[in-house]
Amino acid sequence: MTSLKLTAYFAERERAGSRFLADAMFDLFAQRKVATSVMLRGISGFGHQRIIRTDQSLTLSEDPSVTVVAVDTEDTIAALAGDVLALTRSGLITLERARFVGEDTPASDAVKLTVYVGRNRTLDGLPAYKAVCELLHRNGFDGASAFLGVDGTAHGQRRRARFIARNTDVPMMIVAVGAPDQVSRTVAELDAMMDSPLMTLERVRLCKHAAPPVLPDADEHGRPLWQKLMITTSEADRHDGLPIHRALVRRLWQAGTASGATVLRGVWGFHDGREPHGDKLFQYGRHVPVTTIVIDSPSRIAASFAIVAEVTDGRGSVTAEMVPALVA
Repeated sequence: MTSLKLTAYFAERERAGSRFLADAMFDLFAQRKVATSVMLRGISGFGHQRIIRTDQSLTLSEDPSVTVVAVDTEDTIAALAGDVLALTRSGLITLERARFVGEDTPASDAVKLTVYVGRNRTLDGLPAYKAVCELLHRNGFDGASAFLGVDGTAHGQRRRARFIARNTDVPMMIVAVGAPDQVSRTVAELDAMMDSPLMTLERVRLCKHAAPPVLPDADEHGRPLWQKLMITTSEADRHDGLPIHRALVRRLWQAGTASGATVLRGVWGFHDGREPHGDKLFQYGRHVPVTTIVIDSPSRIAASFAIVAEVTDGRGSVTAEMVPALVA
């Protein structure tokens, strides 16, 4: 059975009538019993209004960028898409192929594996997200990032974070990219370790040392084509004295090559083969992974990639993938 992933990017205080847009979306996901969904708060970014939102600014941090991801069967997500569009006045919405584990593994040089776990679930005595990252590291993945969700659904049930609660099943999302054989081996091990695991597979292209493929801005039928870049680095990595992700957002904004960008901060992970790690009580600077997402037409992605290559200078990882459908 074919699956789809719906992703929405917007400002957290965006409204749908008298309610916050995110809350209205997750009520809808719960009503339709969406298999898995999660809301991630961004730490920086800009959209079509060209306003940079960042957690460095007190005023703008009150309305940060957010990313909402929902995955289910093609029929379920296709039926949801129209309702999500009707709710959304401002933002970006994409539809992408994302196979649930158990469907055919994508034929590709690289595969993106996304694992959804509960915040306070444990595996082998470790928090589940740390146990998953440890397994990914042992199996030779170049990097992985664990992102903390603040709302979502798991197996169709609404799971919203609350201040005074254990938030055991509030979703977290762990993202890693590996070769198909690495992914297949890891999926089998996770399936044996976890009870009813939620995992998806997507085809991607690694672009650390080479630009993404050059594509036209429209297909042979005149329909627009879209591409997505995901740039993952450590928050401790610097370019001209700034964290790479902040320098990258600033450069993309100044150059005008990207219509928007969203930066997500992980709470645990690794890249470039380092040991899995996260924030510690006593340390200089933060060492958590951060991922910058840029979605645009192929010509604008090509122009943006030149900036990405310069700012990252070979550090971290860069992936590119096709986006079949986009509404801005």
